[in-house]
Amino acid sequence: MAGANVKTFTTANFESDVLKSEQAVLVDFWAPWCSPCRMVAPVIDELADEYAGRIVVGKVNVDENGPIASQYSVMSIPTIAIFKGGKVVDITTGFRGKPDLVKMIAAQI
Repeated sequence: MAGANVKTFTTANFESDVLKSEQAVLVDFWAPWCSPCRMVAPVIDELADEYAGRIVVGKVNVDENGPIASQYSVMSIPTIAIFKGGKVVDITTGFRGKPDLVKMIAAQI
């Protein structure tokens, strides 16, 4: 279960909450059956809490929101992307530890 500061992005809200966001947005593309996704989930929760108000953090379940995953060519999960101004400005695939994700965020805020 995602932390209180982690948003759930879907096909219904992706454009308004990610693409049109005033702030940079970290998006975790994941699925419940994915072990590395479950490993990175607590890190995503921590980052959402630590960077609250400075960056939006959320998740896209690729099983439930396939069109979004397809649009951004997400072929492996977890894929973590940072959007700024409606565009992907950084992206990484596979499990990444907190230091790697902090570097991604720091470059965008």
